[in-house]
Amino acid sequence: MQLRNLLQQKPPGYVWASVLCSLGGFLFGIDTGIIGPVTVMEDFTRYVGNPTPTVHGLIVSSILIPAAVSSFFAGRVADALGRPRGIAIGAFVFGVGAALEGASMHIAMFIVGRIIEGVGEGLYLGMLMVYICEISPPRDRGAFSMGPQLLTTLGLVTGFFTCYGTANVGSSLSWRLPFILLAAYSLAYSTAVLVWLPPSPRWLTLHGKTKEASDAWERLGVPAADREKILEQYDATVVEPAIPDARGDNSTAHTSSVTVATPKSKKAEFLDVFSSDARPRLFLAVFLMGMQQLSGIDGVLYYAPLLFQQAGLSTTESTFLASGVSAILIFAVTIPATLCADRWGRRTQTIFGGLGMTATMFLMGGLYAGGAVSAGAGAGRWVVVVCIYAFAVLYCVSWAVGIKVYAAEIQPQRTRASATSLAHGGNWATNFLVALVTPTLLARSSYGAYFLFGGCTLLTALVCWFCMPETRGLSLGEIEQAFRRDGGRGHGRGVSGLRKWAKALQRKVAGSRMSAAVDA
Repeated sequence: MQLRNLLQQKPPGYVWASVLCSLGGFLFGIDTGIIGPVTVMEDFTRYVGNPTPTVHGLIVSSILIPAAVSSFFAGRVADALGRPRGIAIGAFVFGVGAALEGASMHIAMFIVGRIIEGVGEGLYLGMLMVYICEISPPRDRGAFSMGPQLLTTLGLVTGFFTCYGTANVGSSLSWRLPFILLAAYSLAYSTAVLVWLPPSPRWLTLHGKTKEASDAWERLGVPAADREKILEQYDATVVEPAIPDARGDNSTAHTSSVTVATPKSKKAEFLDVFSSDARPRLFLAVFLMGMQQLSGIDGVLYYAPLLFQQAGLSTTESTFLASGVSAILIFAVTIPATLCADRWGRRTQTIFGGLGMTATMFLMGGLYAGGAVSAGAGAGRWVVVVCIYAFAVLYCVSWAVGIKVYAAEIQPQRTRASATSLAHGGNWATNFLVALVTPTLLARSSYGAYFLFGGCTLLTALVCWFCMPETRGLSLGEIEQAFRRDGGRGHGRGVSGLRKWAKALQRKVAGSRMSAAVDA
């Protein structure tokens, strides 16, 4: 959709519905932004009794496993009650968890609040893009798919600066207030979704409510021609995330399979991802999604104040301000990074982004190992601060944009939902691991965590150099045909199969470019 058209006429209903739906990402970003600063506030550490690094990591990471578990049931909830109701219920549960954290009288109550918050997060977060894909015309879906991710980064900025503003309150309100505000935002969002978000016309159609579906289409302002295109894009058995291809359709950062009708049993459908043609692609997707978190990005986001404190920024205000600046940088680069993603290509983004992140991690680790970083003096601490910023920017313009898209687009259509769910499960698991162990790593060695995360990004870049096919310029159908054609010759075994597929696809892309050059 052209920006000029939006300014010249009143936006249709699906625009406002997509914006309202995307605000769910804002809640997720706020929680990510406040949990790190809160856990290093003096009033909070006194409240929990100066927690050990292990307990610190457990407090932060306790939201992740419940979110992973509840996300597997989100589709069933949304199928039974409808997309808006599913989102509203999840946001309400999320808000209840945040309220418990803000009102907690003991550390156990705080962790229970984190767990409940995680359940709500898993219920609603995966539904955001499913709803957007079901109501948006194909030509506009690329722009609207940026909404949840963009508002997540805006929430990250809001969370950091909320803690910056409450740090000097001088009572337990300094750490309680951010969670109280988050609970208020969540409950307001849940109410707004119930009141103003129209039901998904596709969901209504599947439930035989054709009259209500027609009314919903009219309320959303979707032209009749686009309605058919939207309905045709979904397979009869599962709602799949919209995956970007050469024609510009985009996918979601968080996907959730939504059952509609199952011609095969659930067990057979799930086991199909381990078939000879699908297995190598599943392994590659799980590897990439796991390594995305093992890059250390959530260690930076969750524990930014701790990292800046270790680098020598002595006051709470300075560490929180530095954390807020990092969030602003992430927000600033998210839009151009997403717009330019298809110009660079998935393979290029992953390899060179990984090498850049490796360089920043190894440089920070080397400075700490060599004793060049000291509090209050020397240039070493400022180099570390700049490297943290550079790492966050490199991640946002490379791995944050391409890996989740790539993990979904290389899967066979029949297994895409199941394989993507497994890959995201690996992402959640490694996210939990990083959040849990980062404080312990930093406490035991000032440089160990940096070398570990740098080693993971270097390993990923090397594996992708040999095993990652470039899919830039290929439609989903062309990717599937290329994999199927080569898979039929027995190239479906482990790393060897991936390498042969990578070479085959690279030859295909190179041949297409050579033909285009000759024609020109």
